[in-house]
Parts: sequence; structure tokens; C-alpha cells
Amino acid sequence: MGSKHSHFKKRTMSTLAVLTAFLYAVFSTPSASAFSSRNLSYGCVGYSVYELENRLKFLGYYHGPINGIFTWTVYWAVRDFQYAFGMTPTGYVNLPTKQQLVRATQAWHYVGPLPNGLEETANGQIVPDSTTGTAIHASAAATAAPSSTSVIPYAPVNGISPADISLMAHVVYAEARGEPLSGQVGVADVILNRLKEPNKFPNSIPGIIYQPGAFQSVSNGTINEQPNTEAMEAVLDAIHGWDPVGNALYYFNPATSTSSWIWSKPEITQIGNQIFSQ
Repeated sequence: MGSKHSHFKKRTMSTLAVLTAFLYAVFSTPSASAFSSRNLSYGCVGYSVYELENRLKFLGYYHGPINGIFTWTVYWAVRDFQYAFGMTPTGYVNLPTKQQLVRATQAWHYVGPLPNGLEETANGQIVPDSTTGTAIHASAAATAAPSSTSVIPYAPVNGISPADISLMAHVVYAEARGEPLSGQVGVADVILNRLKEPNKFPNSIPGIIYQPGAFQSVSNGTINEQPNTEAMEAVLDAIHGWDPVGNALYYFNPATSTSSWIWSKPEITQIGNQIFSQ
């Protein structure tokens, strides 16, 4: 009698445990437990990055190699995902980004061993897989991309040289600091749009920027101030195709502009304190 009662009690507790787990899975916020607890950023390596690459590729945002290394290609894929899902595009994978990614990729399932001999401990340390004796350590990321925490590129991006990218960032910072990110991207887009109009503007980025009277920051010297990371990110966003201002060739602040000529240009959109026009 005692053994039957004990068996029934264990079975009842087991049923309650299953039911509790089911209710938690249905009604709770995704915990993103598929990833390790650490946040992910440029330079990280490990299975969590491997899974991140897979999920982003499943959604069509990532087209690079699946190798467990957080390169600049992964960084931009994360930013594209964050922007598309209404999040601030930072390229930094924190818990809210993981939760949103897990929600968006419920149909994705990884089946198989850890890639390339990787084994990740609870604190995110990469150690050799016990079955292969090999591992990719953080130093391996250096072969894929620079180890700097800055977003300044070390090679041309979509045909734009690092020097020109840096110069554009100086303009964006001087002309649009404090504006929404999309407004800063818009300033960079204006420069790129002018580059597509060689009959109207100089055919190089330095020529466009230093064309007499083209940019107030050149006239007043603020172009020489050191840009921040957000200005650099805005330029890279524009180069990668984020275009919040269409084919705008000009922009101005309606609160301070006294030029009747700029007011005569067809308005495309207003972002923050700036009007972008054609």
C-alpha cells in the first residue's frame, strides 16, 4: 500500500512539474536561453556567435560564413535586424535583442555538434572541445577583422575609402550632432547622393565636402572637431544602404536658415530639426 501511494505521489508531482513547465513556456517572455548569458559584440567568438549567425542568416540579414566569429559583417547584420524590428540599431547583442531574435526565429533549430571544435563554458570562456582537442580562441578573431572597439573601417566599404569615411563622419558630427540617428544618416546620404550627380557636383567626396559654400561646418571650422562613434556609425549605415531621405541633395534647419534659395527646393522630408530637399 505504501509503495502504491508513493508511486502515485511521484507521478502526480511529475505531472504537475510538466504542467508548470508548459504554462511557463506558453506565458512567459522568451528567456533567450538558447544563447549563453553573456552579451555579444564585435570580436566575440564561440557557439553563441555561431548561433547568432545562424539565426540572422535564417532571417536573411546575414550572408557571411558561419564560423562563430563576431566580425563586422555580423555587426552590420545585427544592426539591420535591430532596425527592422524597431530597436535602436547598436550592433550590440544584449538580452532584449536576443529575446527578439528568438521570437523571430522560432522555426529555426540547430541540430549537430558544436562547430570547429568549440566548447563554451557558462561564463563564456572558449575551451577545447573534449572530443577534438581544438578550439578557436579570441585571437582568431584578429584574422577576420581588427580588434579595435571603434567602428572605423580599415578597408574600403562599398568602394568608399577609410579616409573618405572619416571625412564624412567629421561633417555628420559637425552638422548634425544631437539630431536623431536617421537625421545623421540623412546628412551622409546627401553627400553620397551628390556623388551620384557628377554634372552638378564634384566627383569625389573631398571635392563635394570642400566645395566653396557647400557645408557650414567647413566655413566655420567645426569640421575639424573629432567625431563621435554615432557619427561614424551613421556614415557606415548610409554607405550600407540605409536611406531615410531618398534622393535629397540638400538639407537645412528651418529655424536658422535665411536663404530664400534653399527654401525654394522641393522638400522630401523633415527629420528632427532638419529639412531634406532635392
